[in-house]
Amino acid sequence: MRTVPGAGSVLGLATLVVMGTPASGQVDSTDRSLLVARLDSAARAHTEHEMVAGVSVAVVKGADTLLLGGYGLVDLEWGVHTPVDATASYEIGSVTKQFTAAAVMQLVDEGKLDLDADMSEYLPEFDSQGQEVPLRRLLDHTSGIKGYTEMAVFGELSMKDLPRDTLVSLVEKEAFEFEPGTALIYNNSAYFFLGLIIERVSGQSYEEYVEERLFAPLVMADSYYCSESAIRPGRAHGYDGSREGLVRKRYLDHGWPYAAGSLCSTAGDLVRWNQALHGGEVLSDASYREMITPRPLGDGTPIRYAMGLGIADRGGRRAIVHGGGINGFLSGGWYYPDEDLIIVVLQNSTGPVGPDALGDALSELVLGPLAEVVASPYDGSLDELAGEYSGPARGRRLTVSVSRDGDQLVVTEDGAEEVMRPIHVGGLTWESGATRLWFIREGGRVTQLRLDQGGGHYVLRRTDRS
Repeated sequence: MRTVPGAGSVLGLATLVVMGTPASGQVDSTDRSLLVARLDSAARAHTEHEMVAGVSVAVVKGADTLLLGGYGLVDLEWGVHTPVDATASYEIGSVTKQFTAAAVMQLVDEGKLDLDADMSEYLPEFDSQGQEVPLRRLLDHTSGIKGYTEMAVFGELSMKDLPRDTLVSLVEKEAFEFEPGTALIYNNSAYFFLGLIIERVSGQSYEEYVEERLFAPLVMADSYYCSESAIRPGRAHGYDGSREGLVRKRYLDHGWPYAAGSLCSTAGDLVRWNQALHGGEVLSDASYREMITPRPLGDGTPIRYAMGLGIADRGGRRAIVHGGGINGFLSGGWYYPDEDLIIVVLQNSTGPVGPDALGDALSELVLGPLAEVVASPYDGSLDELAGEYSGPARGRRLTVSVSRDGDQLVVTEDGAEEVMRPIHVGGLTWESGATRLWFIREGGRVTQLRLDQGGGHYVLRRTDRS
């Protein structure tokens, strides 16, 4: 690998496949057997929840495959167990985005795309309302373009087979949510447009490009562009969560998720993908570094999303991560570059229990518990931070209330009952789990709150004071 810069009644029989041998310097066979048993137990426990149909799980550290297994059911109606060798294919939703980003960077390597060129050079029919949108701002969700999955009309569109230029004309009528490069709001429109650009520049359909340039060379034989009608051997059936429990997933025409979320894959294939991407088989060194390095906003503010990949600090460990959610399916992938650890969790149900908790549990079993965030004393006045802050977020306007409880900040989003009690980590910055909050002082007073959730960097302006 390269060095990276800076339920119950629906349960099936969970079976484990263990492969490989410990590499030099790893734990001895007794310790390894105990680790494998604990990984298997964590995956089994995950599928004991009544809102989880089944999962395929992979845990690979270096050359050692610690876990490659299937748990629960891939078909609830027939009671079909998840394949023991984790060969079931799932819709991976937004995990697709890293494949799209890699395709873009391949075309950059070939001199066919320029990340700093305005998107109009490649998609002149899109009316950008006088805004300049460099290609790179599509890749990291900082374009400001309206996200089509957040538009009220999308619920109706999602079930129809319509030309792709339908979406272009719909999105271009919507006002930009912010000036390009000034915030980050997760945006499926941008990746839809990137798919169109890949097609135009390469002369191939997106489906053909991904198959011929990514899947085939890497021998990802069980990965493909999803279809709502094609019959695929080994395809898991998807289920959505409801108040009554799991139900068959809602219909979605795969012309819409497209380059933002229409790929299908297996746990094993996604391990192979991570090994290839991070091992130098897909991109040049320069393009790989671009793809995994978040570019600051126009004012220099750092963000934690690069190109189709989130860059995280998980308890002091660097991680390159991305999840996916689409009708009937949830997915998660984690790569820890310093430890050369790959974790993949693919789940054929949506609802309150997803892959993240299992992914975290698996990583802690392999790497040990996460380091706790150490609170730093704050020598300023918390009263000057208290107030209301508001601004655009994904599909809504977000209002955050900040108050003081003794020597601690209390943060509430949109009047919700659940509150955050973030820990001060220095300066005007606080953290609560994966959420980072920092306040901006202008002219001697606090006027902004930046709420950074990795896949969103929301610029919220103070509304309680003039």
